[in-house]
Amino acid sequence: MNAVDILKYGNRTFHQTLARIPMEEWTTPGVCGIWSVKEIVAHLASYEELLVDILRSFLDGEQTPRLDRYLALGSSFNDTTVAERQSQSSQEALAEYDKHHVEVMSLIPRLPVELLRRPGTLPWYGAEYALDDYLVYQFYGHKREHSAQIAVFSDVLEEKAASAKR
Repeated sequence: MNAVDILKYGNRTFHQTLARIPMEEWTTPGVCGIWSVKEIVAHLASYEELLVDILRSFLDGEQTPRLDRYLALGSSFNDTTVAERQSQSSQEALAEYDKHHVEVMSLIPRLPVELLRRPGTLPWYGAEYALDDYLVYQFYGHKREHSAQIAVFSDVLEEKAASAKR
């Protein structure tokens, strides 16, 4: 598995899907539950920030305050971190996501392949899983899932526009 490619292609798919949505529709609720496109972007920004924290811990032995918070908040992590970003504009949410993603992409090549493939390196995720597994499920898969929701929203917008022309 190539971690750089996994992260690159997940990000590419996400950005391609976002490009289908006019910026004035980014705050329309209901794309994923009650969340808008902007809130999905804010949600994924919080995960990119979390991944920076995790990768730095492997590289530099740094503390993991974001991971600690993620684990402490449990199922409320998503709603909490999206609510904290509510005052951001759509452009600011995307800029934050992109900033963290750029940092992820600068850190991931520094990790040895053997470490990425070694099960048990993320005990809080599951002893049988490796960092590679976490990247596929929590980042690539997560972005693909939200990209699909945004694509459905895009289809709805296109259908509304086509109906208005009839």
